[in-house]
Formats: sequence, structure tokens, C-alpha cells
Amino acid sequence: MPHLFIFGFGFTARALANMMAPSEFKISATSRSDKGAGMITKYGCEAFVFSDDCQPSADLKNALKSATHILSSAPPSIAGDPVLAALADDIAQAPNLNWLGYLSTIGVYGDHNGGWVDEATPATPQSDRSKHRLSAEQAWQQVAKKSDVPLSLFRLAGIYGAGRSAIDRVKAGTARCIKKPGQVFNRIHVDDAAAVIAANLMTTGKDGIYNLTDDLPAPPEDVIHYAAKILNTPPPPQIAFEDAGLSAMARSFYSENKRVRNQRIKDDLGVRLRYPTYKAGLEAILALRQAPKKEA
Repeated sequence: MPHLFIFGFGFTARALANMMAPSEFKISATSRSDKGAGMITKYGCEAFVFSDDCQPSADLKNALKSATHILSSAPPSIAGDPVLAALADDIAQAPNLNWLGYLSTIGVYGDHNGGWVDEATPATPQSDRSKHRLSAEQAWQQVAKKSDVPLSLFRLAGIYGAGRSAIDRVKAGTARCIKKPGQVFNRIHVDDAAAVIAANLMTTGKDGIYNLTDDLPAPPEDVIHYAAKILNTPPPPQIAFEDAGLSAMARSFYSENKRVRNQRIKDDLGVRLRYPTYKAGLEAILALRQAPKKEA
């Protein structure tokens, strides 16, 4: 049976695990804590505790020997990629390995003044976190070359989904409608992100860079307004970007402005997005919230 080993069991990894048939793939995953490892087991996956401040266990290293597919969603730091710092040789020497995947970010493209970019656009990251991501991409490319297996670099836009969306923020009263003229962001529903990864890892020999984003880059205030509209509630008041009092981290997101093309996932992998726009995604999230609860 193919064995998928996932480093980091975050939002996208959980959606992927839900999508993979347990009869077709064994799945192992890591968490930074015992509590997180307990959640992994609830998804029917084998769990290991691993973080950049503890040594990987002998059991974890042994599990890598049977891995046919390895996906890393662990974020890098100034010190580098935590997975490769501890396990680069183990991964490169894994005897059954035939695919590597790494979750990166469209932030590596930097700012393009609202212009379009695709996978052929040179990476020119501006923020430190995006520079760290690009360095991690390059490190994974070296491991893939050493192990002679294909590597897919998934550059993700902003991920949203049930429990983590404009619908949830408007309902909770925490949504902010910040206006910066000309600003657009790119986003993808978590289920579509997982579907792209699943399509890729099950397609032999397909490697390279893939932008994971939907078809409609849009101003952030448009998303909040649409969420309020379908919730039949007034949107929050509009705030000028200069008056929003954003943190340094939040301001850094607004310092980059680009529209990201996703044609390669369609041409190479045959993917058709279930939620090609934020409108379709938000409508589905609202329908899920309003669906009758199943009795236990």
C-alpha cells in the first residue's frame, strides 16, 4: 500500500487526509505536541511528535523507510527548514520514496503592482518569511535531486474554508473592511488546495511548481461585503488602510500586490476547481453552517 508521510498536520494537511481513501493510502503525520498527535489519530492516521526543538524518534525514522510519498507543510525559520535540518539524509535515502511535495507560498513572487504572475515568473521575495520559504524550496530541490525523485512545490495563496473564512469573521463580529485602492489578494478554498495536491501525488512523474489559487483575485473588502450580503447583515464600516492600525505582519501583506495565474494545475493535472471564486466558496461555507446537524 502506498504510504504518505506528512510533516505538519495543519489546515491543508487535514483536508488532504480527509480526501485520501484509507483503503488506498496509509497516512502518517507529525505534530509538535502530544495533544496534536492525538488529533491526528482521530483522522485515522499514524501519529508522531516532531518539532524543530526535539530530535526525531527512532519510530519516526523507521516509518520514513516505508514512505512512498512525503509532503512537508512545516514552515521554515531564519535557521532553515526544520524537517531537513533533522532528516534530510533519512528522506534522501528512503528506499521506497517516489514523490516529494512541499507547501510554499505565492509570497515568493514578491510585489508586481497588481500585475499577473505565473509559475515561470522569477521569485523575488520581499519579506523575510518569503525569503525563508524560497530558501526552503531550494533545499527541498537539493534533496529531491539527491534522492532522484520528483518534487512538487505548491505555492499557496491565502487559504480559507469552513471555520476560517469571511463568513466566520462576519458572524463573529471580527471582520474588518480595510480599503487600499488597487489592492487585491489571491485565495483558495482548502478543499481545492487538497484536491490539487491529491491529484499531483497520484500522477506519476508530474513535478515542478504549481500555483494553488482560485480564478478570481479580488480586493479584500469585496470578500467581506459579499459575506455580509449572503448573511443578510450589514457589512462592517470601511476603514482606510492608513487608519487601520495594522500590525507590522499585516501591513507586510498589503505591501505586495499581484494576481496569480493557476492555469498549470488545470493543464498538467486536469484539476477543475470546485470553488473557482470566493463567492462560490463562501456560499458553500454558509450552506454547510445552515445544514441540519446530524444526530449522534
